[in-house]
Amino acid sequence: MRETLVLNASFEPLSTVSLRRAVVLVMQDKAVVENAHPGLRIRAASVDVPVPRVIRLSRYVRVPFRRRAPWSRRGVLVRDQHRCAYCGRRATTVDHVVPRAQGGADTWLNTVASCAEDNHRKADRTPEQAGMRLLRKPFEPTPADAMLSALGVSVREELPDWLRALPA
Repeated sequence: MRETLVLNASFEPLSTVSLRRAVVLVMQDKAVVENAHPGLRIRAASVDVPVPRVIRLSRYVRVPFRRRAPWSRRGVLVRDQHRCAYCGRRATTVDHVVPRAQGGADTWLNTVASCAEDNHRKADRTPEQAGMRLLRKPFEPTPADAMLSALGVSVREELPDWLRALPA
């Protein structure tokens, strides 16, 4: 299902929602389409709406300040572009750099995307103990970058200039 970026009335990124939820917000006049997929439209008897890629809320919503992006397995895979941190092939699992068995936690800096073979080969050892090397170091994305990367790798380049320049 397509993900749609939701902006506050002040153009700050808030979250991503499903295409269905985005269309409902637009139909209820709670949001306006800021960027749509070219050539795609949702049509019904009395409805003709462009398929939204980015929507902006009509009214400002006050949200608590979020310093950090929440960690998730899906977020790690998206951050690492579904590429294994050990071999570069397609990643389907998440590996803990410091294994949970050795006290490692579910954090951005301790998890990387991994293919099933390398995850199994590393087992409950550190990369040094397993004789494996990380191709790239794990990092913690900003909340805005985590939302934008959830929309797809190339989306930032396809968005308008005002949205590409969002603060990270």
